[in-house]
Amino acid sequence: MEATSNIPEQDSAAAPVQRRRVHAQIPDDKAMLRAAAELTRDINTARPEIYWPDMIVSALVGYATMAGAILVESTWLAIALGIVSVFALYRALLFIHEISHLHRDALPGFRAGWNLLVGIPLLTPSLMYENVHTLHHARTKYGTIEDPEYMPLALMKPWSLPLFVLVAALAPVALIVRWGIIAPIGLIVPPLRRFAWERLSALSINPSFRRRPAEDRERGWFLFQQVGASLWAMFLISTPFWLGWRPLLIAAGITAAVAVFNQLRTLVAHLWENDGEAMTVTAQYLDSVNVPSFIAGIWAPVGLRYHALHHLVPSMPYHSLHEAHKRISAKLGDTSTFAEASHPGMIPLVGRIARSTMGRREG
Repeated sequence: MEATSNIPEQDSAAAPVQRRRVHAQIPDDKAMLRAAAELTRDINTARPEIYWPDMIVSALVGYATMAGAILVESTWLAIALGIVSVFALYRALLFIHEISHLHRDALPGFRAGWNLLVGIPLLTPSLMYENVHTLHHARTKYGTIEDPEYMPLALMKPWSLPLFVLVAALAPVALIVRWGIIAPIGLIVPPLRRFAWERLSALSINPSFRRRPAEDRERGWFLFQQVGASLWAMFLISTPFWLGWRPLLIAAGITAAVAVFNQLRTLVAHLWENDGEAMTVTAQYLDSVNVPSFIAGIWAPVGLRYHALHHLVPSMPYHSLHEAHKRISAKLGDTSTFAEASHPGMIPLVGRIARSTMGRREG
């Protein structure tokens, strides 16, 4: 992970902690990159005894409380159950991020189990992240037009931020249409099928992103997910005719809240200050965010409160990120480059991005 810039190497110990605009060619901090690799080798193995119970319990709690919200007569109790369902399903859904990084042999059966229990029922099968999210981590693609998960939000108009978050509320309807209507029609209309794959089969925020055709070795696995999601979506479309609208509307409301919550988390996962230039690894790290506080584990679960650290060691399992952060912080200290990516919480981060959209754009 060498810098392409010819700027002299940065000394980690001398780097002051300050909030400055992240520039693409900040020189790589070799001491930080070395510490991230060397101090975490012994905790870099995914543990099935953590992954499976966490995912299964989160999903079952989410579905049970969703069913309760549908069945109970008390409005207030339904709301309370719905809130619990949102947070439980949100946690279960975010395992899609882990799946995109797991080696295929790391947790046998976990991908299929997650898809059957979470991905397909929530119409977000792992194919929508597999071989898409890894482009976001590619050394030469992060923050560029080829990054499916990056937009220079901090450099855009102020109205773009609320629109970015609120558009996620349309996710349940969009997913039902994608899998329950477009997918079946696409079987007999090849141009529509190609459009759906390129534009509607990835969890991307970059409107310029076009997904490439799946590789041969993935086609069967992706077809399984597509068929499952399509059949489930068509089933959901049928439910108002024999169950009434209440179950579908409550389920859609809960999943819309999950999508909005995830979009808000995405808004503060990075500083979004790059305008298309390829970035050094250290610049990518500083454009990403760690929020070490315990409360951040609620709105950024499954390790995502350590998103900047994740960009240094993408293969690190979520259950090891807290320990990794402790070790690297102790080694490098509070005045290091590593400490610069730590932020106090969601509200200050939203405020920073909002102020940037309202300020004059730098040349």
